[in-house]
Amino acid sequence: MNGFGRVLTAMVTPFDGAGEVDYAGARQLALALVDSGSDGLVLAGTTGESPTLSTDEKLRLFAEIRDAIGSRATIVAGTCNYNTAESIELSRLAAREGVDGILGTVPYYNKPPQAGLYAHFKAIAAAVDLPMIVYNVPSRTVTNMLPETTLRLSEIDNIVGVKEASGNLDAVAKIIDESRPDFKVWSGDDIATLPILALGGYGIISVAAHLVGRQIQDMIAHHLEGRPAQAAALHRRLRPFFNALFVTTNPIPLKYALSRVGMPVGTPRLPLLEADEVSAAAVDAELQRTKVDLRIPAPA
Repeated sequence: MNGFGRVLTAMVTPFDGAGEVDYAGARQLALALVDSGSDGLVLAGTTGESPTLSTDEKLRLFAEIRDAIGSRATIVAGTCNYNTAESIELSRLAAREGVDGILGTVPYYNKPPQAGLYAHFKAIAAAVDLPMIVYNVPSRTVTNMLPETTLRLSEIDNIVGVKEASGNLDAVAKIIDESRPDFKVWSGDDIATLPILALGGYGIISVAAHLVGRQIQDMIAHHLEGRPAQAAALHRRLRPFFNALFVTTNPIPLKYALSRVGMPVGTPRLPLLEADEVSAAAVDAELQRTKVDLRIPAPA
């Protein structure tokens, strides 16, 4: 149940010129990511613009990517929102499409108390026969899931880990120290991957791995194999690129970057927009300084 991998890429959802999901492009991107350092893919997450995708679009996306990559990599489906019943239903439907697990984002907008967060995720876990990674990202959801709540959730067998993007390393340390031994912590921010690994974290659910997945794998390997100086040097080298991908709202810079390197994924759906001149210039500058790992398909 814990075999998702250390580097999971939070995959963008490609759109065509009419703004429809480009399923052929999604298959191509998924294969390229698996060939370029990704152990698994998170589909229909924040980077995948999940709030703009219909249920039918999500389910077809899960099925198309499962068919494209087979068993070469894992698939974690973004199926949870602030509606518990709807999250259960979508998670059950996703299971039928062959996904390996689900991502449970802290409910946004209605600001539930900590006991409500616990009850929400407990209900989903009980209703769905899939492993779940819970996702704490208070910069987007407003509500911060406290480490005490995550620790309670870690006692539920099929809640196997947390994607932590709170920026609170003390909270991360507490979760790692007090959760069950096989409970995993993935960083939710590329810039925090190495610090979280140093605390005993497991890996990263990454935006930057679209383009530098092998280098992120190398950084993790250096850390795990006792080469801290090399891991730190690689982190420092990648740091400006990590930051450039968040110069404005994700995935605006990332979609621009992918298109610039020859992997067209379209522009975001409203209410997000394509990159403005300032954001584009910041991404271009870092692309010039960064080795790109992504396998770009040859022109047809």
